[in-house]
Amino acid sequence: MAFENLTERLQGVFKNLRGKKKISENDVLEITKEIRIALLEADVALPVVKKFIRNIRERAIGTEVSEALNPAQQVISIVNEELTKILGGGEAELLKSPHIPTIIMMVGLQGAGKTTFAGKLAKKLKEEQNARPLMIAADVYRPAAVEQLKTLGAQLDIPVYDEGTSESPVNIVKRGLEKAQEDRKDYVLIDTAGRLEIDDKLMNELQEIKALANPTEILLVVDAMTGQVAAQVAKTFDEKLDITGVIITKLDGDTRGGAALSIREITGKPIKFTGTGEKLTDLEVFYPDRMSSRILGMGDVLTLIEKAQAQFDEEQSAKLAEKMAENRFDYEDFVEQLDQVQSMGPMEDIMKMIPGMSQMPGIDKVKVDPKDVARKRAIVLSMTPAERHLEVELSPARRRRLATGSGNSFIEVNKFIKQFNQSKDMMQGIMNGDMNAMMSKMMGGQGMPNMPKGMGGMNGMPDMSQFGDLSSMMGQGGQPDMSAMFGGGLKGKASEFAMKQAMKRAQKKMKKGKKKK
Repeated sequence: MAFENLTERLQGVFKNLRGKKKISENDVLEITKEIRIALLEADVALPVVKKFIRNIRERAIGTEVSEALNPAQQVISIVNEELTKILGGGEAELLKSPHIPTIIMMVGLQGAGKTTFAGKLAKKLKEEQNARPLMIAADVYRPAAVEQLKTLGAQLDIPVYDEGTSESPVNIVKRGLEKAQEDRKDYVLIDTAGRLEIDDKLMNELQEIKALANPTEILLVVDAMTGQVAAQVAKTFDEKLDITGVIITKLDGDTRGGAALSIREITGKPIKFTGTGEKLTDLEVFYPDRMSSRILGMGDVLTLIEKAQAQFDEEQSAKLAEKMAENRFDYEDFVEQLDQVQSMGPMEDIMKMIPGMSQMPGIDKVKVDPKDVARKRAIVLSMTPAERHLEVELSPARRRRLATGSGNSFIEVNKFIKQFNQSKDMMQGIMNGDMNAMMSKMMGGQGMPNMPKGMGGMNGMPDMSQFGDLSSMMGQGGQPDMSAMFGGGLKGKASEFAMKQAMKRAQKKMKKGKKKK
């Protein structure tokens, strides 16, 4: 994942601050020197790094830090705020025209992911706003670009206007817009051509399309894998076309992520979305404060809650909560929860959104076997209705039958049953408000440390590397299932550590946002 190396380096810098009652000017200079190196290694543009370091030094040296009760947390807070500023400050919403259709023009170099992004955005608009989008295939130069967009359109049940590859892009866009007006479409997404590098012919063509379409948004799609080149590409496109926003794709890859930290500062234009995978659902609205928290290893509770809310039906969650309260949670509910958590994305990424998790030793080695849920489902499907609903005890003879019927070993069935019982106890703990006791069980008696504002208090975190991969937390090795954290946990009652407060603030913020809409 992007930023992992940067996160690790920054956390190493902050470790040196722990225990200090006061931070001197020399301490600040040494800290910012290390941060500077970390940012440059992450491929952040030098002018951006210089401004960032200067701002931190100005704020960190003096009374603001020396008078703080916890100087280490104060420095981290300053870094967090400055990082959020560099990334854009606040969320940049997609602009909407007062007259239909709202026209969105995608531009960028060849291979950046414009066509895929057009499909992702069209899907998002259709599902979240009940919009009626039309996509225009105006990339007549890249082999199979038109066919790719048509395939996406068929998959999403969204119309695509094309005239093959023999007509000029400007004429295609002109007639495509006429078609959109005729069909009363409220969004038009124009997939334009790219080049391997910027040239005058490309820019002239894009300027002609811009003059014709008068788009509400001109979104530049850049590839995070290209590093500082992405920032320079963004600057050039902005100078020629006056872009309205940037989309960063492939942010899930093995990239240093510096482009995201450079583009906003260099162009002054907001990052609006990030592509986090190849699936059509792998599109996230870009929130600078959340990205900053992720980079600093402070988690991202808001995104975690949004992912959960997108997957958990309210009525279904209410029934589950009732079952948990009445201690009627059974094997069918358990597998259903596993399925829902799995649909939120890779488990290792979800865990890192939980405050403090990214700082656990060995968390970077935690991996999930995607077949693990299928194996568990096979065990449940091999049960009789009475066994699934806990109406009979699973004797050794019954367990041997389940092992044979599901293709698992007797030991694996025993581990699954043990995991279910632990997960059930964990959910019960959440419902009863005893989160610390639950986490203490889960972490082998160590419990979850208090997590004050910022990032302090991470001493004593258990070493996750002993688990080898996340299957140990998904049922292998007798560890409880993390789905309880998301199924019942997100809607659970009080807890005794900082996650409770973070989630409360997050939920309040989301409710306010919904009311505004």
